[in-house]
Amino acid sequence: MNKVIAVFTKESFLVPAVAIILGLLTGAIAMLAGGFDPIAAYTALIKKVFGSAYNFGETIRQITPLIFTGLAVAFAFRTGLFNIGAEGQFIVGMIASTVVGVSFDLPAIIHAPLAILAGALAGGLWGAIAGYLKAARGVNEVITSIMLNWVALYFANWIMNAFFIPAGKQTSEEVKDSAIITIGWLAEMFDNARLHWGTLIAVLAAIFFYIILWKTKSGFELRSVGLNPHASEYAGMNVNRNVVKAMFIGGMFAGIGGATEILGVFHYQAIMTQHTGYGFDGIAVALIGGNTPFGVILAAILFGVLTFGASGMQFSAGVPFELIRVVIASVIFFVAAHGIVKIFVKPILMKKKEGGN
Repeated sequence: MNKVIAVFTKESFLVPAVAIILGLLTGAIAMLAGGFDPIAAYTALIKKVFGSAYNFGETIRQITPLIFTGLAVAFAFRTGLFNIGAEGQFIVGMIASTVVGVSFDLPAIIHAPLAILAGALAGGLWGAIAGYLKAARGVNEVITSIMLNWVALYFANWIMNAFFIPAGKQTSEEVKDSAIITIGWLAEMFDNARLHWGTLIAVLAAIFFYIILWKTKSGFELRSVGLNPHASEYAGMNVNRNVVKAMFIGGMFAGIGGATEILGVFHYQAIMTQHTGYGFDGIAVALIGGNTPFGVILAAILFGVLTFGASGMQFSAGVPFELIRVVIASVIFFVAAHGIVKIFVKPILMKKKEGGN
């Protein structure tokens, strides 16, 4: 029995490790084909991330919103839903926190939590729209959540232009100091990198994800509805209510991510000509993380390191951005394609097992 457990433990470690190696090797081949030095490129990536305290802090800042959007997508997946609208939920979370942060002048102990709560509720309600249309009208949540991403983008710009951005300018006023969640002393330790309390909130959100899904009656119902809605309905569960609830909670994760991005990083809202990209990247993060909260954190770290370090590859090693995306996509592909990776891992595990016998 212990040997079986050991084999599974080794496999759970080896599969993602081998996947990352295969992805980097594939990226190296692509760079060689393009006439670039992969060793110099990967060295530049590492130096970009770990070469200075500021860059390391900014890497953490880059990882934080990916955790939130990854959790938003993963939570819905765990309940049998496809939340492709984390981008829109992230954006409305940004807008709601900006409105509260700019409009009110409250003590910091009230103002910052209120602004974050506003972002969470806005994101949750935005997700609940797709959930309601799925539950009440049978409209596929993939379609509605994708379309709501665009609605959120243009709705956000209208709100800002109409009420918060002066004529001729592109940004709102800065949120009040009492709403800012940047950690001053920690930022100074990392050469003024934009570190904020949102990173800790992201970890707590992952813990909340685990507790509510696996340690509560409500979580059991959510997972049951996701696995088999007909059997769940026969057992007396309210399927429609759980669908809306799942999308609401998932949207809350993304909404908090948008709120912390405003309150901890930018401190103002600008007119957006395109999506932030965090919601779409969150889909990859959730899939790579196996739709588990701890897996999402690890996947966000991987994705964040590759994304932030990409600029080092571009400017220091001269690798074009398009080729960098190929490298990132290769790593994501192999991490997500467990079946292919296991072909390479299986001989290693079998050899170790025979050696142990």
